[in-house]
Amino acid sequence: MEKFFKLKENGTTVRTEVLAGMTTFLTMAYILIVNPLILSDAGMDFGAVFTATALSAGIATLVMALIAKLPFALAPGMGLNAFFAYAVCLGMGYSWQFALTAVFLEGIIFIILTFLNVREAIINCIPSNIKKAISVGIGLFIAFIGLQNAKMIVNNDATLVGLGSISSPEFTLAVIGLVITAILLAFKVKGALLIGIIAGTLAGFPLGLTSAPSGSWTPPSLAPILFKFDFSQVFSLDMFIVLFTFLMVDMFDTVGTLIGVSTKAGLLTKDGKIPRVKQALLADAIGTTVGACLGTSTVTTYVESAAGVEEGGKTGLTALTAAILFFAALFLSPLFLMIPGAATAPALILVGLFMITPVKDIELHDMTEALPAFLTIFMMPLAYSISEGIVFGILSYVILKVCTGKSKDIPLLTYIIAAIFLLKFFI
Repeated sequence: MEKFFKLKENGTTVRTEVLAGMTTFLTMAYILIVNPLILSDAGMDFGAVFTATALSAGIATLVMALIAKLPFALAPGMGLNAFFAYAVCLGMGYSWQFALTAVFLEGIIFIILTFLNVREAIINCIPSNIKKAISVGIGLFIAFIGLQNAKMIVNNDATLVGLGSISSPEFTLAVIGLVITAILLAFKVKGALLIGIIAGTLAGFPLGLTSAPSGSWTPPSLAPILFKFDFSQVFSLDMFIVLFTFLMVDMFDTVGTLIGVSTKAGLLTKDGKIPRVKQALLADAIGTTVGACLGTSTVTTYVESAAGVEEGGKTGLTALTAAILFFAALFLSPLFLMIPGAATAPALILVGLFMITPVKDIELHDMTEALPAFLTIFMMPLAYSISEGIVFGILSYVILKVCTGKSKDIPLLTYIIAAIFLLKFFI
């Protein structure tokens, strides 16, 4: 492992990497139950989707570990699965087989674009200031997700969002976990986030949020959804719109996550590039393609990887640990699914805190740099989308630079991306 992952060279150890991988897995294990719940609304078999979710996450994360050797985990993406179920299937009236076909085509296109270095070029053309802002925006986004999981922030018809009931068990559990984890971090205890999640899960028993493991320990069959494609409308306008949406959201969610988490982990090279980014993007593309064959929505790199990075994860061994746990979840699903969302909320909130540190390096004295960074940061949590934050950041950057006579600062590819973003608003 030392030779393969170069642990000493990266200033880490096997113990640190394994703890980091476990932390990453536990903060995103919710997808094992949430993804089947969402896709079952589209008519898909719940048990089969559970198996597809665990397998696709395990395979994609394994590719990330062994080929890209980066500490990122992948799984079917939130938001993308909702678009799959509620927009394509329930909204447009298409079958889930049609939607799976769009996801499969997306994966194939991404594999081609990765080998042509198109996606890598897109990452490299994003301005340095916006790259830092992406990390900060993801931090706020992750913290917002944690606050929602804890029901500390809830829907509010009058103001869109508001403070949840402080007497709710989720609120209470999250506060307990937050205090425990923060104290452990203050004393610089290794594995603080992981210990906090375990402590929160145990504290959930008296609060009625955690129950003893139950249900089948045998993975459900994939038969109902395996290779269930529908190519009959592959050349239709609707297929183009659905495919374009999947491509845009997934591409910039992944780009944003890779940039943000790499920035926080100190993985960026001196010229601001992500090492082995082509291999990382290939893991995402392979995960999406394999996931579609297995029967699940688009697989993408998870922002929760930041939790493992904060625990010290720096190499593919972190991802390898997470991948093994996803495969183990197939046979230990009752154990993993007993973890309440409120128990993982403190880890996400604190990771949000850690992710905002690049804000101090953002250029705020030049308005053509400051406003794009500001919009990137705040549109991510407010629009509930990493990709939308990048859209507003890039568009405002190009517009302000052009209007102030600084267009020479903008690479040609950045103009092309901005044009594509504009097109996105009209289809």
